Amino acid sequence: MRLADHVVEKLLALVQDRGLQPGQKLPAERQLAEELGVSRTSVREAIQKLTSQGVLSARRGDGTYVQQIHKPAEWLQEAMVPLAGLIESDPHYRYDVLETRHALETSTAWLAAQRATAQDKAHIQRCFEVMLQHQQSGHAELAARADAQFHLAIAEASHNLVLVQVMQSLFTVVLSTVERNRHDMFRLSAPITLQALTAQHQALMQAILDGDPQRARECIGEHLEHVRTTIQRMDEDRARRERSTRLPLDLTPTLLPAAQPPTKT
Repeated sequence: MRLADHVVEKLLALVQDRGLQPGQKLPAERQLAEELGVSRTSVREAIQKLTSQGVLSARRGDGTYVQQIHKPAEWLQEAMVPLAGLIESDPHYRYDVLETRHALETSTAWLAAQRATAQDKAHIQRCFEVMLQHQQSGHAELAARADAQFHLAIAEASHNLVLVQVMQSLFTVVLSTVERNRHDMFRLSAPITLQALTAQHQALMQAILDGDPQRARECIGEHLEHVRTTIQRMDEDRARRERSTRLPLDLTPTLLPAAQPPTKT
């Protein structure tokens, strides 16, 4: 990645971390250079690039302002709303969500392992610990929310604003599928499944903490594939049980001959 592009990403991450809204002013170039650990020239080039993209607005003699950093996320969030309804009406759409997560999260995990700051790593660890606490206390819904937040924290550590915004927009959809997946998986094999998911999350976190992008990518892939195969097996078992209940009673095979009445003497 070119230095200029790297500075652009760092600047966008700073805007996001501080929650700056459209119309709010960025710190002065000198302060930005110190915080980002780059030269003022690099900061100026990054501002110019983001200004040309319409993300920032430079006002002569006044400073630099956020212009539309949140608009793409708002549009994406609105676009994702119908998906939640589809998943509610047909749970099989969650397989599409899992495929989408695989495409996105193999990238966010890879990037997070390379770019996560000490603050990012601490945040990921806190999310993991909160998830464990809710699991141990038996709060399934809170555990599901913490699970989704853990994955979102990894996306944020990628410092790719586009990926982060897409993941945030998917958050509602992802949360609904995480809750349903956890409910189904724990209902039939709670202890084993809980241990497996915890181990997978921990391995993913450790790969990011260790700065191992290849291992991080493998861990998230293994985790999502485990979730997919598990819920697929449960869906197949559920469908098989439902089919067996539809068999008419008069078609049930008789294995033994009917008892004959005793003959009269």
